[in-house]
Amino acid sequence: MTLINRKPALLVLEDGRSFRGRAWGAAGEACGEMVFNTSMSGYQEVLTDPSYAGQIVCMTYPLIGNYGVNRADEESSRPWVEGFVVREASRTASNWRSEETLDAYLKRWNVVAIDHIDTRALVRHIRDKGAMRACLSSVDLKEASVLEKARRSDVMNGRELASVVTTPRAYEVPSEVAERFHIVCYDFGVKRNSLHELAKLGCRVTVVPAAMPAEEVLALQPDGVYLSNGPGDPAAMTRVVEEIRRVVESGVPTFGICFGHQLLGRAFGGTTYKLRFGHRGGNQPVMDKATSKVEITSHNHGFAVDADSLPAEVEVTHVNLNDQCVEGLRHQRLPVFSVQYHPEAAPGPHDAAHHFQRFIELMERAAQTS
Repeated sequence: MTLINRKPALLVLEDGRSFRGRAWGAAGEACGEMVFNTSMSGYQEVLTDPSYAGQIVCMTYPLIGNYGVNRADEESSRPWVEGFVVREASRTASNWRSEETLDAYLKRWNVVAIDHIDTRALVRHIRDKGAMRACLSSVDLKEASVLEKARRSDVMNGRELASVVTTPRAYEVPSEVAERFHIVCYDFGVKRNSLHELAKLGCRVTVVPAAMPAEEVLALQPDGVYLSNGPGDPAAMTRVVEEIRRVVESGVPTFGICFGHQLLGRAFGGTTYKLRFGHRGGNQPVMDKATSKVEITSHNHGFAVDADSLPAEVEVTHVNLNDQCVEGLRHQRLPVFSVQYHPEAAPGPHDAAHHFQRFIELMERAAQTS
């Protein structure tokens, strides 16, 4: 058993709402956008998802850490959250796959965390007022001081974070079966499971930095281009959007997920906007407009594509049944489609896994006509 320290900690939102609790994880201080995730498990995947860069994450499920952590479940090489908020941090890790307690893991990666706060009240406040900046501290317990730090921290609107999380140099992920296609993945914060899904379908994936010019991508002669998930405001990615436009206009089959979906929307001439508190969790109902079939999907995004801003040749294929925001796009002339959610995440049901097969079929049709 690992006993979690019992020092106090303080979380203050930029509107002055404060929560006092118990420090765990690393001692210190962190500022970021305060968001929440409704998943009942998968906290390690949340911590290591690069899309959470710049954010303090609150888990709505009350007990977190009970099955520990292990290297196999990491979505990237390190945690990216700024801070972590839970109702109760489990003191024990009981699972045959566990390699380390969550408390020890957060200490090792210097992630500041707090528990023993009313997470229901925190989430209700964010739902009512919207996502906002916050500061979490176990070294400064003065509300006025921590509030000032929250208000001095960066806002998410207009913030570019892909350059923080992207790979510094290209690398290759081999196919796990007989190789059928070569994919170039723009890494805006790609999750390992996305690459695994492509590799097990016969794709060799070359992962490239977010700023790589279209000319260099196309020189790699890919059968398809994959635009990954990632953090930040897509409106801040003006130069990258121009490169994506050049890629899709070349006619190479292209598939975008989450941040990649938003960048595609902007490359088509559309606009994006910030959601009030975002979609984060594994229980989001999404309807396929062509079939009226509903998929239960995993999400992590704070921005969305404005449907009314899209040109006539871009079709909205999927919508969120909670708020009707755009969840999928398809170009009617070019071999390009995208989804806002994460088909690789499988939040229990595997409803959305077929989108990777859609990408394979898109490349098969392109090969037949070339």
